[in-house]
Amino acid sequence: MDDSQLQQLVEQLSEQHFQMPFQHKAYFNTRLRTTGGRYMLGTHNIEINKRYYEHFGMNELNGIILHELCHYHLHLQGKGYKHRDQDFRTLLKRVGAPRFCSTIEKEEKKISPLYNYKCTDCGQLYRRKRRINVKSYCCSKCQGAIQYVKKN
Repeated sequence: MDDSQLQQLVEQLSEQHFQMPFQHKAYFNTRLRTTGGRYMLGTHNIEINKRYYEHFGMNELNGIILHELCHYHLHLQGKGYKHRDQDFRTLLKRVGAPRFCSTIEKEEKKISPLYNYKCTDCGQLYRRKRRINVKSYCCSKCQGAIQYVKKN
């Protein structure tokens, strides 16, 4: 699905569920990470997270679009468009839109390697995420020399 197909879908859902036209732009925003979509107050455009469509499919996309259209139509009518407003909650129930979208599991962050260092005098261990220059640093307990210890 591309932006023009998304635009047609949003216009169709707006007419079908709200009996009002959607007269602004709807498009995919690939930079969205934690939300399924958002309604822009200044421009009245709707941005949709494409990963939710790819991960969950058409039903989730329709729910996200209906949710954002609730924000859109209530804001243009001058009614309560925020999540905590009663107008918003009743319109969500009326059109069958979800209050929250499903969550995509967070991608595993790359675990950074740990570097192990040991004092040559007292045996104090130091674990660091970054490498250090052992010539520039000494032990914090006995001021002895520090050496790199290989991982097992």
